[in-house]
Amino acid sequence: MPQDKDQSKLVTVAIHTYEKAQILQSLLQSQGIPATLHNVNTVQPVFSTGVRVRIAERDLPRALAYIEDLKWDLDEAYDVLQEKSDLANESPDTAHVAAYKGYVLIPVDFSSYTDKIVKLGFHFAARRELHVLLMHVYTGTMPQMNFPYGDFTALLPQIQEASQQEAGKAEQQMTELSKEIDAKMADGSLPQVTYRTTIRDGIPADEILRYAKRNLPAIIIMGTRGKTEDSDYIVGSVAAEIIDRAQAPVLVVPEKIAIDDLMQVKHVGVATSFDQRDLVLFDQMMQLMKPLAPEYRLFNVSRSEGKWGDVQLQAIQEYNKQQYPDAHIEWSKLSEGELYAALEEFVANHQVELIVVNTYKRRVLAKLFNPTMARRMLFHAGTPILVMHSNSSR
Repeated sequence: MPQDKDQSKLVTVAIHTYEKAQILQSLLQSQGIPATLHNVNTVQPVFSTGVRVRIAERDLPRALAYIEDLKWDLDEAYDVLQEKSDLANESPDTAHVAAYKGYVLIPVDFSSYTDKIVKLGFHFAARRELHVLLMHVYTGTMPQMNFPYGDFTALLPQIQEASQQEAGKAEQQMTELSKEIDAKMADGSLPQVTYRTTIRDGIPADEILRYAKRNLPAIIIMGTRGKTEDSDYIVGSVAAEIIDRAQAPVLVVPEKIAIDDLMQVKHVGVATSFDQRDLVLFDQMMQLMKPLAPEYRLFNVSRSEGKWGDVQLQAIQEYNKQQYPDAHIEWSKLSEGELYAALEEFVANHQVELIVVNTYKRRVLAKLFNPTMARRMLFHAGTPILVMHSNSSR
């Protein structure tokens, strides 16, 4: 009998350490959603990093909805089960940054567009008189060799050597980046900003989120590869994980974007659904963007006619005039039809250089993280996205 096509196609819903992946696998299976673990070290599973939790593509909407409805945080549950805390691993520099009331968190991976992300983050920090924390997370690798299980102890020297090599490489790259930053601040190509660095071993998204949750930044600014044909990458990407689970605003900048300073942004598109929480998050966004003054253009998340009546539009226009008398705020209704095409048209017609999305509706976020929707909207055509989070929903 031929195999069901839907069942044969698997997608990744999360990338975790082995222990966390096991927890999520058990939770999904308890809901009748078959889940498998991939990239598990066959010699010693507990040393596996970057373990993928994979499910049938047809189960993706149900799985995402269930994950969004969880009343507890997977990281917190894991930490409780393991009875551990990484506070003791704080370096003096990182602890110093944690004492600051406001800072910009910039995850870096030393890729070709790291310089652009650093420049954007430093300009943002300088205007707001904030400090910067540059964070790099490397994932120590377990040698993939087919040794008998009983001979695992023979691998320990190789494990330690591989970990030391990864740590040494990361430290060297961070040192080189710091030298470049210091030189650019000295010659005036970067603004003078107080910054610190930290290097961690683990899963990038987990380590970034854990630190940001304990030391809430003013904003997280990070890069992404942008639009890709690999839907599996999008579902499990670091950027998607950070957007979904962070409590602070997240600015995601695609690799090929020309902008390296938000001051260059003249046209901002803001997704809204006429919810009262939109007004609160819009105000937070306006405060975050100060002293910049681009043109803001609201556009509808809902395609329902009832939510975009003349009364609602007039009311929100009057509200904006009263609250932000000096701001240039317009609105547009997306064209009917396929969302991607409508968004493409909106971005092109109004020269939108930044899209702002609110995430108080976690089911909406789950919908956006459908592989194709994530590729088409959140990592849309090289357009940066600023994600505003409601603390009340976290």
